[in-house]
Amino acid sequence: MRSTTIGTARLTKAHKLSAAGITVAMGAAAVAMAVTPGQAAETPSIAVQPVAWTTTDLGAHHHLTQQAKTTAADAADAKKKADAAAKAKADKARADKQAASRSQARTPVKPAAPAKPAPAKPAAPAAPVKKAYADNLDGWIKESLDILKSKNIPASYEGIKRNVMRESTGNPRAINDWDINAANGVPSKGLLQIIDPTFKAYHVEGTSWDPYDPVANITASCNYAADKYGSMDNVNSAY
Repeated sequence: MRSTTIGTARLTKAHKLSAAGITVAMGAAAVAMAVTPGQAAETPSIAVQPVAWTTTDLGAHHHLTQQAKTTAADAADAKKKADAAAKAKADKARADKQAASRSQARTPVKPAAPAKPAPAKPAAPAAPVKKAYADNLDGWIKESLDILKSKNIPASYEGIKRNVMRESTGNPRAINDWDINAANGVPSKGLLQIIDPTFKAYHVEGTSWDPYDPVANITASCNYAADKYGSMDNVNSAY
């Protein structure tokens, strides 16, 4: 119900309760004043309920509620700010620590020492390569000259070939069976027509003992000629 009095605000429930309490109290006072004079007035015992809330109380309660809300909001905001400040401080400390760690001088890492190679085993001496010679008069003379040179026996290619061609015409199996040596049972044999006793006496080490062997025959004959004539180059006839 709205008030019909101009300027009167709408009453709250608390205001209505307060007005009811005032009305009851005024009725009780009127009854007491209506008692006949001379008679003992008996004051009726009326229990008056206290007013629950006054306007002042309501205002104070509202103020306290707002103050509590403000205080709680301020506390939450303060906590939020404090948490943010603590996090920022922790982040800065961590960043400073990392920066300090990266700026510190570092001891250079020494490279690993290279593995020492295993000592190489000495190579076995290579077997001497045997010189190859042609199996003909040219090859036989050259091989014989190399042997004679190693033994310091003088001779030349031309001196050997010249005497070979006169004595046997280059036939390593040539044999003389008509001269005095043949008559005596020791015929001349081979390229340079040497008799067995002379071949054996002037045989050169490292050659064959066969008087028909071309190289052995040339080498022994040159050794004999060097001893008797100074060199096969000095022989120009039977020797």
